[in-house]
Amino acid sequence: MKLMVIGHQDAVRGFALVGVEGQIVTTSEAVNQALDAALNDKSIGIILVTEEAAALARQRVDRLTAHSTIPLVVEIPGPGGPQADRPALSEVIRRTTGVRI
Repeated sequence: MKLMVIGHQDAVRGFALVGVEGQIVTTSEAVNQALDAALNDKSIGIILVTEEAAALARQRVDRLTAHSTIPLVVEIPGPGGPQADRPALSEVIRRTTGVRI
């Protein structure tokens, strides 16, 4: 299974350096199109969405991160670091799986 990143251009380009495909997005329409394409690609197992991109489609990304299994949708900080108003990744994992890391 493959990994894909959707989001800020610096994050997408950084992941590309290690062979991870990505989609640079700057609008809510672009986020939704990228998510649709990734969710329909059966070879993708994990979709990483930067916080900046997730903010453009907040309700959908929150729903996907809370309920997705395959592919797993995970929100990650962008190049500027984590936003103060977003929960830490460990908290998201604890809420969705019940496992504390």
